[in-house]
Amino acid sequence: MTVEDSPDAPPPPVRSRRRPAEPGRQDWKSWPHYDAAGTGFRGYWYPVTWSSQITDKPLPFTICGEKITLIRDGGTAYALHNRCPHRGVPLSEGDQQFPGTVSCPYHGWTFDLPTGKLAAVITDGPGCRLTGKVSVRTYAVEERLGMVWVYIPLADEEPHPIDSQLPEELVSNAFVMGGRIDPRGGNWRFACENGFDEGHAKYLHRTALWRLFKPMPTWNITRIVPKGRWIFRVQDEVYWEAEFPGVGRWSNKRWWKFQPPKETFNIGNTGKADRINPTIEAQEFPGFASLSMPGVLRIAYPNFIHYEFYVPVDEDNHRYVGVMVNFTEGWDTLRFYGKYLGAIRWLFHGQFSGQDAWMVDITDAPPEKLYRPDISLTAWRNLSEEEYGKKLAGAGTHEKEA
Repeated sequence: MTVEDSPDAPPPPVRSRRRPAEPGRQDWKSWPHYDAAGTGFRGYWYPVTWSSQITDKPLPFTICGEKITLIRDGGTAYALHNRCPHRGVPLSEGDQQFPGTVSCPYHGWTFDLPTGKLAAVITDGPGCRLTGKVSVRTYAVEERLGMVWVYIPLADEEPHPIDSQLPEELVSNAFVMGGRIDPRGGNWRFACENGFDEGHAKYLHRTALWRLFKPMPTWNITRIVPKGRWIFRVQDEVYWEAEFPGVGRWSNKRWWKFQPPKETFNIGNTGKADRINPTIEAQEFPGFASLSMPGVLRIAYPNFIHYEFYVPVDEDNHRYVGVMVNFTEGWDTLRFYGKYLGAIRWLFHGQFSGQDAWMVDITDAPPEKLYRPDISLTAWRNLSEEEYGKKLAGAGTHEKEA
């Protein structure tokens, strides 16, 4: 018997093969409300579709994981839970058999639009005992900016006034607007973070036709400034090119692009403007990019403002609502529509925004390793965590109940 075979010999030492620690942040536990908001923050108004799309033919939508049908009656839009309580058939497959109602296509269960109560069961005759005793959930509806908005409640609370959630300048000023509403892949949080993200526009959008003649900085020194319910990205230093040690020189400058300004700027993202629209100037925005709950982005340019509303659908999908606003009246509105429909809709809300859609759809985080410009992301997560915590406390509920 060899020494190795002897039962008294100690076993050979086992070498530990501990995996090296993964770099960066492995989860979003630092922001528990945000981490739990895969299907969105409840207790807010969300734009769903253009008002012109809602008629007496019910249409299905999903918001914050809630299946909803929208229908119009007598000029008023209504929202109901999109499920007949009888056998679970979507009410959006039904139609209107009586004014002020919607009927399930399966057995004719008919629901009152304002209250959601069962008003009749066509196949059970006028004396159906369930009438008035069964109902479907209804949702508060408002129409603003040419869109239908639905309030997704935390519990059974009354919704706050929708105007208190809109950008303030859109409530008190005349304007003309154009926009797009598109279903997109990717979680709404990725879309929101992309919109407020400082770094991506300089690199991802360098090939966008919207930026064909406009220079973009290579990198910035930026800080986040809160103002009211918004957080602003403020540029303190702007650099148009840089020498990267051991790699080389990189620049967004090109011979066919306009020459960049020497001054630091905070309205628009391609340079300092000679003239700013009086309404935009009167807002005294600290920076050109700002964000507020529940995911509303505002990008202030010298002559227009671009807004993005990120509407949660489910964990893997959202609705992109992009709106461009000019604060003008009269004949100038025709000039805006001509420019918007002729070029801007396709260049800005199309190809330019399509680059964002591409990135949002393929983003996979956490885990993540953040870098200095991501202060914009962490500031947004901190804002949402604080504001939603207040909302939950005010409603007397908890996340798991929401």
